[in-house]
Amino acid sequence: MSHALTPLPRRAAALAPVSPAVAVMVLLALPVTPGGAEPADVVSGLMVVYCVIRLLRDRRRPLTPAAAMVLGLPVVGLTLAAMGASSPTAGLTGLGRYLQVFVLVPAAVLLLIRDRADFEVLAWSFVGLALWQGAIGVHQYVTRTGASYQGADIRAVGTFGAQDVMGMASAVSLGLVCATGIALSRTSVRRRAMAAVCALALLPPLAVSFSRGAWIATAVTCAVQLVLTGLRRALRVAAAVAAAGVILVGGFGVGTALLQQRIDSIAQVTDAPDQSVVDRYTLWASATGMWRQHPLTGVGLKGFPEYRDGHATLALSSGAEIAGAGVTYRRQALLSPHNMYLLVLSEQGLIGLLTLAGGWLALLVRGLRRHHRDRGPGGDCALVACGLLIWLLTDFMYGDIGGPSTVLTGMCLGLAAWWALTGEKQVDALPRAGVRQRVEEALAR
Repeated sequence: MSHALTPLPRRAAALAPVSPAVAVMVLLALPVTPGGAEPADVVSGLMVVYCVIRLLRDRRRPLTPAAAMVLGLPVVGLTLAAMGASSPTAGLTGLGRYLQVFVLVPAAVLLLIRDRADFEVLAWSFVGLALWQGAIGVHQYVTRTGASYQGADIRAVGTFGAQDVMGMASAVSLGLVCATGIALSRTSVRRRAMAAVCALALLPPLAVSFSRGAWIATAVTCAVQLVLTGLRRALRVAAAVAAAGVILVGGFGVGTALLQQRIDSIAQVTDAPDQSVVDRYTLWASATGMWRQHPLTGVGLKGFPEYRDGHATLALSSGAEIAGAGVTYRRQALLSPHNMYLLVLSEQGLIGLLTLAGGWLALLVRGLRRHHRDRGPGGDCALVACGLLIWLLTDFMYGDIGGPSTVLTGMCLGLAAWWALTGEKQVDALPRAGVRQRVEEALAR
C-alpha cells in the first residue's frame, strides 16, 4: 500500500467518523427558517442513522451496560408519558423530540467519539459556533438590528432570530464553557492561550444577550471549573476575569445602564419583579399544580399548554412580546414553564423526572469521579464535559427545551456521556497508532 498521502487527506480521514457531529454544529450557524425543518435537526437524525449503519456493519456491541442503562433509562418515563398524552399525535411528537435530544443524539455522539482528539474537535466546534453567533449578536447590538428589548432593537439573538431569544445566549455560553475548560487544562501553552482569548471574546456577546439565566448558569459553571483546577488558581483567575469584565462592560457606553438594570433585576425577583418574572412564577405554580393532580405520570407529553390555564392565576399575561431581528411585532404564547425540571414533572410526573434527571445526575457524578482519577492529559476533557453538564443542569432551572437551538442540548449530553461512561476504556481499547496507521486501517476496510 502506498504511503504517499498528503497531510490534508490524512487529517480528513482521521476526522471522518466524527464529521457528522461537526456538521450538526456547522449547520447551527445558518439562519433559522420560521416554520420549516431545521437543517441541524435533520442532520442530527442522519447522524443517528449513520451510527446504526456503522454498528450493523462492524457487528460490535454499541454501548457498555452502564452507558445503555444511563442513556436508556429515560425511555421508561417518556413511554408512560406518551401513553398518557391528550392525543396520539401529541404523544408521538413529544416522544420523538425527547428521544432525539436526550437519548439518540447523545448516544450517537458518544459512539462517534473515538478518543480525546475527537473530543477536542467537537469542543472547538462549540467555540467556533459561539464566536460566529457572538459576532453576529454584537453586530446586532451595535447596529440596533437585534430583537426588541425595552423598546430598542438591541438584544443579540444571532441567527436564531427573535423567536428563539435564548438560542444565541445558549450557544455563546456553551462555547465559553468549552473555551474556559481548555484554557484551564494541561494542554499546550498555545492552545490554552487561544482558548483564553476566545473565552474573553465571548463575554461581550453574552452580556448583550440580556439573558439572566445564561449569565447565572455560565457564572456558576466557570466557578466550578476554576475550583476543580485548585483553589489558589481559582482565586487568581477569578480576579483577572473580574477585572476584564469591568473593562469590557465599561466599554459598552450607552448600553451600560441597560446591562446594570438587567443585572440588578436578578436580585429583585421578590421585590417589585418585572412582568417576565411574574409570568415565570405563575407558570411554575401552574406546573406544580399539574403535578399534584397527576404525581406519578404527569398530564402527558405536550400537555402543559392544555392544562396551563386551569392551574394559572390571573397574574399570567397573555404572552411574551416578540419583535425585531426581521420579525414584525406579535405576542408569543407561553407554552412551557421555562423550567425543565418542572416541565418534566408536570408532563411526566415523578417517574419521568427520576428517570431523566437521574441519568443526568449519574453522568455528573461519574464525570467528577473520573476527573479526580485522571489529572493527566485528559484534564481538558473533564473540565469541558463536566462544565457542559453543569451549565445544562443550572440553566434548566430557568429554561427548557424548545426552538432550533435544542439540538445543542443533545450534543452537550453526548460529550458528557463519552467522558463519564466510556472515555478512558474507549481510549485504552484503541491501538496506539498515529494518523497514518488509522488511514491505512480505514482504507483496508
